[in-house]
This record gives sequence, C-alpha cells and structure tokens, in this order.
Amino acid sequence: MSTERGRIRITGFDPERVEEREPISGWTDEVGTTKGRTEQAWERFKRNRSAVGGALVIVTMAVLAVFARPIEVMSIVVQPFAIAPYDPAELGLLQGISAHKGPSVDHLFGTDHQGRDLFSRVIYGGRWSLSIGFIAVALALFVGVPLGAISGYYGGWVDELIMRIVDILYAFPFLVLALAVIAILGRGYWEMVLALTIVGWISYARLIRGEILSVKENEYVLAAKALGARDRSIILKHIVPNAMAPVIVQATLNVGVVVLAVAALGFLGLGLGPAAAEWGTILSYTQETIIQGPDGAIPWWVTVFPGLSIVLFVMAINLVGDGIRDAFDPQGETDTGGDRGGAL
Repeated sequence: MSTERGRIRITGFDPERVEEREPISGWTDEVGTTKGRTEQAWERFKRNRSAVGGALVIVTMAVLAVFARPIEVMSIVVQPFAIAPYDPAELGLLQGISAHKGPSVDHLFGTDHQGRDLFSRVIYGGRWSLSIGFIAVALALFVGVPLGAISGYYGGWVDELIMRIVDILYAFPFLVLALAVIAILGRGYWEMVLALTIVGWISYARLIRGEILSVKENEYVLAAKALGARDRSIILKHIVPNAMAPVIVQATLNVGVVVLAVAALGFLGLGLGPAAAEWGTILSYTQETIIQGPDGAIPWWVTVFPGLSIVLFVMAINLVGDGIRDAFDPQGETDTGGDRGGAL
C-alpha cells in the first residue's frame, strides 16, 4: 500500500485476470458469454418440443383467424385476404345450400341448421375467441400487476385496502362473477372484455404481491434505496422485473381459461350475437341438434368441430404455459429433452 498521503494503491491486483475469469453465476455458451435469465429461459423453452408444438398450433389458429375474412378499420381495408370460402354470416338457405349438410369437398365442416358453412364460421370465430382471450388477459395484467406491486411494496393500510377488495372478489366463482358483470353491462364484444378484465385482475394482484414481499428484501433493493432511488424507480426497474416470471406463466395459462369462459358465456346465451360466429355462440345456436337432428339423424359435425377448436386451443395454450413454467424454473434441468408436456 502506498505511503503517499491521500492516495491508496492496492498491490497484487491483476485486473486482466479478473476480466478473464469464469463467471461465478449464470449460464455460459460455447464462447463463454454469460446469458441472462431470459436467454436461459428461451433456450430451455426451445428444447421443449411439446411447448414449441403448442406455440405453432396457436400461431396457426391466429393466422387463420386474422386472414379468414377482410378487416376494415374506419372504412379502410387493412387486411384484404379471405381464407374462408363463404361469408360466415350469410344464410345458405337463401343461396340454395342445404341445412345440416355433412362434411364434403365444398363444405369441409358441413353446414349448420341455416345452411351456413361451418368451416368459414369456425376459423372466423377464432378471431373473436382468441382476441377476447388475449386482450382480456393483457388488460387484467395492466390492472393487477401495478396494484399488486403497490400493495406488496408499501404494505400497511394500502396493502389492507387492496387485499380486502381482492378477498371480496375472490369470494365469488370466476364464471358467476363474470355473469353478474355482463348482466349489468349488457352483451357485446367490449362489454365481455371489460367483464373478464374485472374478474381476472385479482389473481395477478395477489400473485405479484406475494413475489414482491420476498423480492423487496433482497440486497439490490436495499442498495437502490441507500443510493436514493425513488420508489417508482425501484418498483419498475428492480422489483417487478424480478417478480414477473410466475405472473407470465399464470397469464399464459389464463388465456385458455378466458377462452373457455367466453365459450361458456356464449353457450349460455350471454355472449356475442350469432353473426359473430364465436365458438361458444356456434355451440349455443346448434345445441338443439345435439339431441335430435332432422329425420332422426344427428348432425354431429355442428358441435364436434367448434368443440374441437376450443379443446385444441386450450390444450395448446396449456402446453405453452407449462413450457414457460419449466423454462423459468431456476431448479429445473437445463436440458428438458423435449418430453415434458402441458397439463390440462
């Protein structure tokens, strides 16, 4: 150590050796670069064949829904393509198309009781079901995560107020509460999105609050406070990013739950109108044919194909959610082997 007044010099310290040392923590690739948690999760997710397969199914269904029919925004066509061979809302009986016609080359999924092409209605109906699912979950995250973060970080009366509201809403079953909200707001696309947002944010608020209660005691949070960082900066930059992994997993799985809820509401007659061709609404308007079809025959296709669409999407979203959970699990194995799948 130097004896010069006011200056300290440390001897025996080799900075090049420190720079070249192997990382203490993290995951290194072939060239020795340390990967962050997100990159590790992405590598694990890509190795899970079940999750990747589920993601491909979701992307395929989303593409079919978007390109099923042209999309107009303020009288401007923003998507001119039409995969659906027929207009989903057009009454086939007026065009000479038979009702309850079985699957054929002209009608891949057959026709319903009004002669409408079921294939066109199913892929077009995905536009309503999938968009409500993703938008409702996104809005619920936008409401639940900030409220849960504020509740967990500040505690005290703020925590008591928010959590008591959560407890009151949790006392009602998810679907029953959604039914009550829709009964008040009325039927419609955005009314349904708002209703599912109102009943959906509470799970994210409680989950993020529990994560923040543990994360806020970490050393880097105390260091940020000691350096004079504002509470907003600490919450947004240090706490929430390190507590979001389980919330992301929950949100992914909840997309399937919301799609099921939309289908259930449509089946009960509280969903969208028949022209919307939402999957649950299709089942609702064809439920009488489940028991008895024309001439004693049962037109199985009018319920099988919309039902299979719901099952396929929910199964795929669960596979993706399970894959994300495995990817973010710090105690999981690095090589998933691609054999683990999602559970319904």
